[in-house]
Amino acid sequence: MSGHHLGSALRLLRLLWSAGRGLTAAIVVIRLVDKLIPAATAVVVALLVERVGLLSNAQGIGAALLPLAAFGVVLFVGHAVEAGMEPLSYLAQQRIDGAHRTSVLRLVADSPTIDVLERSETQRLIRLAEADPDDFSQRTPGQAALAQAEQLTNAVGVAAACLVVARFAWWLVPLLLIPALIRARLRHRQRLEWIGLWRSNLDGLLRADRWSDTLVSAGVAKDLRVFGLSEWAVRRGEDLHTARCEPLFALWMRHIRGQWRTFLLATLPLLVAFTVVVASTVLGRHSIAMATAVLSAGAALFAMLEQGDNGVSRMSGLEALKAYDELHALFTAASRPAPTPPATRYDSPPYLVRFRQLSFAYTGATRPVLEGLDLDIRPGELLAIVGLNGAGKSTLIKLLAGLYEPTGGQILLDRGRAMPHLGSDEWRKRIAVVFQDFVKYELSAADNVTLGRPGAARDASVLRAAARDAGLQPVLDRLPEGWRTPLARSRTGGVDLSGGQWQKIVLTRALYGVRTGAELLVLDEPTAHLDVRTEFEVFQRLMEQRGKAAVVLISHRLSTVRRADRIVLLDGGRITEAGTHDELIALDGTYARLFAIQAERFRNGSQEPITEGEAR
Repeated sequence: MSGHHLGSALRLLRLLWSAGRGLTAAIVVIRLVDKLIPAATAVVVALLVERVGLLSNAQGIGAALLPLAAFGVVLFVGHAVEAGMEPLSYLAQQRIDGAHRTSVLRLVADSPTIDVLERSETQRLIRLAEADPDDFSQRTPGQAALAQAEQLTNAVGVAAACLVVARFAWWLVPLLLIPALIRARLRHRQRLEWIGLWRSNLDGLLRADRWSDTLVSAGVAKDLRVFGLSEWAVRRGEDLHTARCEPLFALWMRHIRGQWRTFLLATLPLLVAFTVVVASTVLGRHSIAMATAVLSAGAALFAMLEQGDNGVSRMSGLEALKAYDELHALFTAASRPAPTPPATRYDSPPYLVRFRQLSFAYTGATRPVLEGLDLDIRPGELLAIVGLNGAGKSTLIKLLAGLYEPTGGQILLDRGRAMPHLGSDEWRKRIAVVFQDFVKYELSAADNVTLGRPGAARDASVLRAAARDAGLQPVLDRLPEGWRTPLARSRTGGVDLSGGQWQKIVLTRALYGVRTGAELLVLDEPTAHLDVRTEFEVFQRLMEQRGKAAVVLISHRLSTVRRADRIVLLDGGRITEAGTHDELIALDGTYARLFAIQAERFRNGSQEPITEGEAR
């Protein structure tokens, strides 16, 4: 065994040991006994045949009771082993796989930034590391560990069978063992070829599954029926499924036509061995008992060397472990060094947040989104950030939340401390964020709101106050179970909300965070699905109830931000204009032109965002 294979085997055995020492010992003992059953059966049957051959009519069956009892014990032990192996193996596999998947999830969730998650290579490694048990070509680390134990105990069984055969003649061992090994290798290669072809067609599988999901999706059901697309979609999915399966069927037929090789590899050596043993027994050179034992052990030798799924399970499970190792290296390389705690801890809220010469470019991008940006977020102020679509407003918010690391410059928090030295967790306790692409959790209304401050004790009065400030109370009044109503029709007693209602839920979530200790509220297009009147009412309450928290607001509706304490215009990755609404209008620059265009649109009944061409 090479060093690589030895290292892999030891890793899988350590993984099995981690499932529990007692459980692992029981599994190994049971599997060892199971592998010794064929050799024991051969010996016991041989003794029984020998005793029966020596019996006379006068002796009766009593003289055969001892080998019969031994045969019964072997049968009982075999049945007990078979009954106990499956539940113990299942328990060990679930313990190993549960711990492995938890490690994958913890590795991903503990990453302070999200840029690594956005890489296609990371997503590929996550899929491999999770080892989806529903995927034919994948096996879990738990399955691999059990397969490794199976292979090792199998070697003991093969050795025992070889010893029985060698009692007749030593040369029978290589005569049977070598063809059995070659046959097992050929069948293993066929399985690998099948899996390789399956994996090469994964794109076709994903497309076929996507069409199947589309046909049963409630969200797409309206279009399929209104536009008469059902039959077309069914045929499309059927064509994709057929195209994916045809090469698999062709490979299957080729393997079937080639079965004569594996058949001859098993049949010819066994026929030679059986002929020699029978001839020797007829000539009186060996006993019938010896012939019976050799015949049984020889046949069992081929069965035990047939790896079945063990080789594939071991290989694929190791791929999942390797993917985890690569994933760990990716996240480790991307993670910042652990922050050094400052000598003095500041418990007061941040006096000022400052962006200094901030630059950021997405991985693989040819030009930066932000470049040399300077901006101050003052305590207690309502700061509005405006700009055309693609100006980098949402990216700026993600940098503020610590979800990305700047590629240049720095963000200073509190009394001049840079964000990496403050620590992401400590900083995120101080902010509440509503992202433009917020998540709709299939939880109760109360859970959806309190997620804005998971560490705080739930307070019903704070929930009600946040709902009032966000204008959510009318929505709650229509929910069948109020705060306890699940916000998904797929849940028992659940309901679906409109886009505007969801936006109020998420805004309530942020305001709940402010009322439970957050000191900076960040709102990225928080009212895009609300009408103008509702939006005005929400922001009126927001300005009245925000307390001492600073608010950073991104909105494409300039009529909303005109009441902000300060407005900054983001253009070309930099702040190009800053001031109050009146000051920017008097400046008669880009902001003034954008405001005039949007005001004209609102008068004409349009609320579409302004494009870059219109602003020039």
